[in-house]
Amino acid sequence: MDSAVSPLDEVHEKIAKAARIARRELDEITLIAVSKTHPAERIEPLLGQGHRVFGENRVQEAQQKWPALREAFPDAQLHLIGQLQSNKADDAVELFDAIHSLDRPSLLKALAKAMDKAGKQVPCFVQVNIGDEDQKGGCPIAELPAFLGAIRETDIPLGGLMCIPPADIEPAPFFAFLDKLARDNGINGLSMGMSSDYETAIMQGATHIRVGTALFGARG
Repeated sequence: MDSAVSPLDEVHEKIAKAARIARRELDEITLIAVSKTHPAERIEPLLGQGHRVFGENRVQEAQQKWPALREAFPDAQLHLIGQLQSNKADDAVELFDAIHSLDRPSLLKALAKAMDKAGKQVPCFVQVNIGDEDQKGGCPIAELPAFLGAIRETDIPLGGLMCIPPADIEPAPFFAFLDKLARDNGINGLSMGMSSDYETAIMQGATHIRVGTALFGARG
């Protein structure tokens, strides 16, 4: 790549190429720049380039960085992509524009209560434990239909499904499976794909890709 091409430009080029191959429109795909662990001074250049959708995985870290950034860039959107404790639901609803880690009934109850109190509806993606891994969060696949039914009984907007495939295994089958689960349950949004596999995720229908390392470099 030409040294004058920024990491953001490079990612955009790869997104466009994957979308062309998959015969998809670019406006179907949202790039979430994962800024977790990176300070505000690393985020500001992307904002200066016009990028507006960012992802954080901890409420407390986002609370420290984003109020000032949003004062300078009020149209910035912030997505919570990490696990959320039920006792942080109020703070998450106040700060974030979307939540990608709704995975259990207790959190559903806490978020519904927080949104009702705040008078704010925040779209939520259901995190699915797509690889049936004990160490990972996510709704078990067998429980997904019932959990989606419970969500639809609330006022919470259902943004889609989210997954993190098992490490060191070809991700395409897991992405394809999430796409099937979404179609079987009448859902359009698919939050899947990270720096190492977002092009594959786009081929399998991702609507939201979560890219950190390819934009910010390796975390220290």
